[in-house]
Amino acid sequence: MACTRVLFVAKDGTVITGRSMDWGEDLKSNMWVLPRGMQRDGMGGTNSISWESKYGSLIVSGYDIGTSEGMNEKGLVVNMLALVESDYGKPPEGTKVISMSTWAQYILDNHATVAEAVADFRKGSFQVQTVVLPTGKPANMHLAIADPTGDSAIFEYVQGKLVIHHGKQFKVMTNSPTYDKQLAIMEYWQLAGGLTKSLPGTSSAADRFVRATYLLAAIPTEAKPQYISGVAGQKFHFQAMMSVLSVMRSVGTPLGIDVDNQPWVSSTVWRTVSDSTNRIVMFDSAMTPATFWVRLDDLDLKPGAPVKKLELVGGKTYNGNAADKFVEATLFTFAPLGSHYEATKE
Repeated sequence: MACTRVLFVAKDGTVITGRSMDWGEDLKSNMWVLPRGMQRDGMGGTNSISWESKYGSLIVSGYDIGTSEGMNEKGLVVNMLALVESDYGKPPEGTKVISMSTWAQYILDNHATVAEAVADFRKGSFQVQTVVLPTGKPANMHLAIADPTGDSAIFEYVQGKLVIHHGKQFKVMTNSPTYDKQLAIMEYWQLAGGLTKSLPGTSSAADRFVRATYLLAAIPTEAKPQYISGVAGQKFHFQAMMSVLSVMRSVGTPLGIDVDNQPWVSSTVWRTVSDSTNRIVMFDSAMTPATFWVRLDDLDLKPGAPVKKLELVGGKTYNGNAADKFVEATLFTFAPLGSHYEATKE
């Protein structure tokens, strides 16, 4: 249950988010087109919140029981990553709640910017509660969001309380430990390491955080004459997307590798690169020879438009712009809360 997320901002203002999905098995992900105007239930039982989607979105599901990430029509990007230390606490009786399976979707449905989402969650009007995954383990996750201005925020539940790191400086996120400790580890490497000296090389979350930070700072933020001639349409934003994809591939874990009792060291099963400026999402499978992209401008996100699905399960492959490969489908059911899970106290 290990992942890496980076946020790239170019000199011309192009904003791109890269993420790797590292997981201990086939996550059985599919891509979905969800129009605005859909009625949504937070799947939290009698105290669940509900809403109508204000914005349409393109999402990637996990096990088809929840949204693991996506981009909405305003270019807001949400990525969920594992955080073993997550502790969502037990909400006071009568408190409104939302299931972990719908957390990312709630943000995509309701917010155009990072600042809007941060302001909403700081109200504390409801609390996220986790679900049990098909693996039998709790979905202990934290969440990163970014928008076309380059703004960024990290959401974590620590000791039952929501902690938010908000600011354009928060560009990289991995897994354990909690984000404040990841930043402290990075301070050490800023003094001791570097691309021309030494970088940590394991697949641990802390090592990936350091490598991703240095690599993100090293890739070009404007067109490179040496490479632009080989880029699709000789467009800089495509060069930038491929640079970010290169970073994500560089911090990935080869398929088939996992370490017992260390869920933050798992094989990379897929990657995405999301261009908030041009509203393009690229999908790169690590299990099949497939890299393709989808332009949100090519999708029908109007109220009343059909839900559509691009099936990835079973090794399906696509290339180029796959927007026309989506087919009408019935949306999966978001996982509801079962018995309340409380993080183990060491």
